[in-house]
Order: sequence, then structure tokens, then C-alpha cells
Amino acid sequence: MSSGLSNGASGAIRRFAGWVARGSVGHPLLDGIDYWKELKESPSQMEICFAIFSNVLELDDQGEPINEKYAERRAATWLYSYCTGELPPGEEDLEPWECELH
Repeated sequence: MSSGLSNGASGAIRRFAGWVARGSVGHPLLDGIDYWKELKESPSQMEICFAIFSNVLELDDQGEPINEKYAERRAATWLYSYCTGELPPGEEDLEPWECELH
């Protein structure tokens, strides 16, 4: 029996990392925002982005993700706010628990 993350949870994290690396996270919310320019100088900000995704991601009883796109959107909301100083239109501010580093 294996332990750790389910294949689905591991895949969700891998996909999120790929989206971040390719500059396509939160598409289309972050279109036109070069967040890499902002984040390359501050790895701790990238850590917060991943923490938000992980904190918001919900798993079912089998450990499979049930809200992957929503978790991505919350991380993208934070990136938008970090890069522009304002919330994206129609998005709610992040809750403190969403940004906690564990």
C-alpha cells in the first residue's frame, strides 16, 4: 500500500506548477500580467502562491481533487493583487487561512 498524495492530488500540484512555470496560471485572469518579472526576485512570493493553491485545494474521501480550477483561480487572484495592487474584477479578497504557510 502506498502512502502520501493520491495520483489525482499529485497531478493537480504538478499541473499547477506547470501553469505557473509557463505563465498560464489563472488563464485568462492574468493575461497581460508578467508575474514572472515580479516573482523572480522574490521566491517567498512564489511560496505564498503555492501555499494558496494547496490550502484551497479540496480532496474527496479517496484523496482526489474536487476544486482544482477554483484553487488555481484563488492563487491567480493573489498573483493579480500582488502585481497590480488591486483585486481582479469580481473576485473576493483572500482569507487569512488561504495564505497560511504550514
